[in-house]
Amino acid sequence: MDIVRERYDMAISRINEIAGESLIKEPYGDYFRRTAKFICHLDNIYQKIISGEIKKLELRELERINYDLYSDVYNENYSESYANPEFAVKKLGDDYGKMLCFLYEQIRKTIGNLYRKQEEISVSWFELFIEIYVDFEAMEDITVDGVRETLCSFMRDNTEIFTEASVDAMINPDNTFATDIVTKSDLQDLRYLYYYGEHVGYNEIEMAKYLNSLDQEKIDSLAFVYTEGYRKGFINTGKDLSIKETVDIRYNIGFERIVKAAIKNFEKMGLKPVIYPRGYGSTNFNRQYWFDHKFDEALYLDKAYVKRKLEVSKQAFENRKEMASKMAGPAVIEVFGENPFEPENKKEAYSLDGKQQKLKVEFTMEYQQIIQEYIKGDERSFTIIAFPIPEFGENFREMFDATVEINTLDEKKYAKVQQCLINALDKAVYVKVKGQGRNKTDIKVMMHELANPEKETNFENCLADVNIPLGEVFTSPKLKGTQGLLHVSEVYLGKLKYKNFEMTFEDGKVKDYNCSNFDSEEENKIYIKENVLYNHETLPIGEFAIGTNTTAYAMAGKFGAVYKLPILIVEKMGPHFAVGDTCYSYEEEIKTYNPDGKEIVARENEVSALRKTDISKAYFGCHTDITIPYDEIGEITAVTKAGEEITIIKNGKFVLDGTEMLNKPL
Repeated sequence: MDIVRERYDMAISRINEIAGESLIKEPYGDYFRRTAKFICHLDNIYQKIISGEIKKLELRELERINYDLYSDVYNENYSESYANPEFAVKKLGDDYGKMLCFLYEQIRKTIGNLYRKQEEISVSWFELFIEIYVDFEAMEDITVDGVRETLCSFMRDNTEIFTEASVDAMINPDNTFATDIVTKSDLQDLRYLYYYGEHVGYNEIEMAKYLNSLDQEKIDSLAFVYTEGYRKGFINTGKDLSIKETVDIRYNIGFERIVKAAIKNFEKMGLKPVIYPRGYGSTNFNRQYWFDHKFDEALYLDKAYVKRKLEVSKQAFENRKEMASKMAGPAVIEVFGENPFEPENKKEAYSLDGKQQKLKVEFTMEYQQIIQEYIKGDERSFTIIAFPIPEFGENFREMFDATVEINTLDEKKYAKVQQCLINALDKAVYVKVKGQGRNKTDIKVMMHELANPEKETNFENCLADVNIPLGEVFTSPKLKGTQGLLHVSEVYLGKLKYKNFEMTFEDGKVKDYNCSNFDSEEENKIYIKENVLYNHETLPIGEFAIGTNTTAYAMAGKFGAVYKLPILIVEKMGPHFAVGDTCYSYEEEIKTYNPDGKEIVARENEVSALRKTDISKAYFGCHTDITIPYDEIGEITAVTKAGEEITIIKNGKFVLDGTEMLNKPL
C-alpha cells in the first residue's frame, strides 16, 4: 500500500473514533467531535471521488453534497460555526479559541485538496488535528504556548510540501484537473459544476445556464475578444509569444463555455492551458468569513517561517525552471455585480502586528523577485476582461450585453481621441486635478521632461489589449513635486468599500490617509494600511491616468452599477491614481510605442529607478487604482513650462478640442 494512503487510512480511522468519543471535557469536546464529524463526512465524499461514483450521481445528490460541505459557513449559520473567530473565542476562550478556529478553517480548505486527490496535503492536516486532540486529552499538561508551537512547527515543517504543490500547480500543464472539467465535460449538463469541490451557488448555476442559452457563434466571439487581447499584448510590447508554451487561465466557475472556446484559441497560438485552484473559484458566498481569516498567518508568521518559505519557493521554481520559462502569463476573466460589502472588524480575528507587517512586506517583495527570475516580466504579458454575474440583479442579461458592447468599442475612434489628450498632456510640466462638490481632491502631478517631443511621449494610448475594455491614457508621474490631496466620497477597492477615502501625497509618496468606515481613526487607518498599502509604511504614486470610456460611465449610471463594477472598468471612467508599482514594473527596459510611433519614455519613477542599484527598494508587489468619477471632477488642467493652462476636463465634461465625442454618452 502507498505510504500516503496508509497514513490517510490510519488518520481517518482514528478520527472516526474521535467523532464518537467524550474523553475531552467541555467546551473543547464539542469542537473536536464536530470537526471530526466534518472530516469523516469529507472522507465519505472522497471515497466517491476515488471510486468514480461522484460522476454517476444525479444533480440533486451533488447539490446536497455541496450544501453539506459549505452550509456551516453560510451567513445564516456562521454565527455558530467554529470557523467564525468570534464564536470560537466565545465558546473556547481567548487562549485556545483563535487557534482552534484557525485549525478548523485549514481543515475546511482540504475540501479542494481531496477533490483534486491531493492526499498528502489533506492527511497532513488530519494528523495535526489528531495531535492537537491528544494534547487536549492531557488537559492538565496542556499550555497555550505548547499548542501554538505545535501549529507553528507544523507550518514550518510542511512549507516545502505546500509550496512545491502550489508552484507546480501554477506552471505545470500536466495538472489537468480543471482543464479536464472544462474540455471533457458535457457543459450542458450542470453536474460538472460540482466536480471542482468549490462552493456552487446562485451565480455559478445561473451563469452557466445563461451561457448555455447562447449559440456557439456568440460564445466564440466572446472568447475571441478575450484571447485576441492577450495576443495583441505581446505584439504591442514587442514580446515574442512563439517562445512560450503555456497560458495561466483564470475564471469564475460557470464561465466554462467561454473558457473552452478560449482554450482552442490559445492552442492555435501554441499555448497549453494551466488552470490551478487559485485561478478558478466561485463567488464569495460569505465575505465576512473571508475577511475574518484574511490575516490568519499572524499565528505563525515569523522570521524563521519567512526564511524557510523563501528558500523552498526558490527551490520549487529552480526544480521547474524550464517549465517556468515557458509560461506566457495570466489571461483573466473577472466578474462583477456582487452586492456591496462593508466588513466588520472583529477583535477575535487574527491581525498582523508591526513586526509581522514588515515581515510580510519583505516576503512579498522577495517572492516577487523569485517569480521575476523564473517567469521574466520582459517576456510575459497578460489580459483581463470582466463580465457581470447574475447577482447583479434583474437587469443582468441587459447588463451583460452592455458590457460586451463596451468591451468591443471602436479602437480606431478612441485611439484618435486619446491622441488629442496625449498631445496636450505632453506639453505639461505638471497636471492639476481638482474635485468639485463634495470631492475635496486638490493635487499637482509632475510630468517627466521630454528630451525629444517629436519622438517621445509621457502617456500610453491604452486600447483593448491587456486591459479590456479600452479607454485611458496613463503615465508614470515624476514623484518629486507631486503633492496634494486625493479624495473620493465612496469607492470600492479590492471588493472592500471605503467611505470618504483620503490620501495625502508629498513628493509623490503617501504621507497620510484616512476614511470614515469605522468609529475610530485608528481602525480606519489600519483598514487602509492593511488593504490598500498592503502594510507598507508608504507607497509612491505608480500611475496617473485619465479614463475616456464615458460609454461605460453612462452604462454604470443607467444600471445604478457604479459600485458594483470592477476596477478594470471603473479605472476607464474618470481620472485615476495608482499607489504602488508603475505599470511597467520589471519591464522598464522594453521600449514601448504608441500607435503614432512615439516612444513612451515615462516607464519609471525615482523609486523604480532604484532597481539599478538595489532592486529590493524598487518594487512593492502591489498596484491599487483609485478612480474619481467624472461628476466629482472640477477640473483637470495641463500647465506648460510657460504657465499656459490647457484644460482637459471642466465640471465633469471633456472640453479639449478633439474630445467632443466623449461627452455624447454623458
